[in-house]
Amino acid sequence: MDYLKAFVIGGLICVVGQLLIDFTKLTPARILVGYVVGGVVLTALGLYEPLVEFAGCGATVPLTGFGYTLAKGVEKAVTEKGLLGVMTGGLTGTAAGITAAIVFGLVAAVVTRSKDKSGK
Repeated sequence: MDYLKAFVIGGLICVVGQLLIDFTKLTPARILVGYVVGGVVLTALGLYEPLVEFAGCGATVPLTGFGYTLAKGVEKAVTEKGLLGVMTGGLTGTAAGITAAIVFGLVAAVVTRSKDKSGK
């Protein structure tokens, strides 16, 4: 049942993103930033935590989950270090995800060949 909840909630988050791409003039970059900011705002309002408890990875893997992780990292660091935690908590909370993105991007760049975009 946990897999089904994660699949449905994660899928619904992705469907909203696809609808924004299809029916608005928003660029994908703006939608991605909106998702991260939305995750932060919903976490700050206490609305995202219940969704994470219900759907697990279905709510933490999409970009809204990255915003959630940023906000939780800041919250924890502010509790431990005071105001300095505002500057350090987000990076500390998301360090594993950022590192994975860099490492996998590097691996993809090393094992693949780039192609000329002109099609030649």
